[in-house]
Amino acid sequence: MAPMAHAPLDPDTLADRLAEVYLIVGPLYRRVLRAVERDAPVSGISVGVRAVLDLLARNGPMTVPQMGRAQSLSRQFVQRMVNEAVAAGHVELTDNPAHRRSRLARLTDAGRATIDAVTAREHDLLRQVGGDLTDDEVRACVRVLGQMLVALDDVDVD
Repeated sequence: MAPMAHAPLDPDTLADRLAEVYLIVGPLYRRVLRAVERDAPVSGISVGVRAVLDLLARNGPMTVPQMGRAQSLSRQFVQRMVNEAVAAGHVELTDNPAHRRSRLARLTDAGRATIDAVTAREHDLLRQVGGDLTDDEVRACVRVLGQMLVALDDVDVD
């Protein structure tokens, strides 16, 4: 007998179904990455700098270690991207009252304008997604992906 659609799945069935999600997420991520890379000449920023600008736009000033943890990226990579963003005038480093040695990165007005333009172009692409998706379906997708991410929280990136 098949499990009820609204009942929690047993761990083995859940693992099999989540494996299906990974099979979609990988190609999806790579396609998005290629789209952002294709847009780089227009926006003038790399994929890594775009991630830094987006994080700062969403969360406000952050340290490099905070950004690394938030994106599961090494501090060294994030530092290189922050340095690139600083050199381009998109980000500035400010003193951190909570920690003397770890400065806060924050968007400049130019950085805000750049990430706003990039996300507006991305929004136009995302508006083309069809399938008559409902808010409940998108919420469920975000919940599932969030749980998958939490399950891998202890995978070290440094």
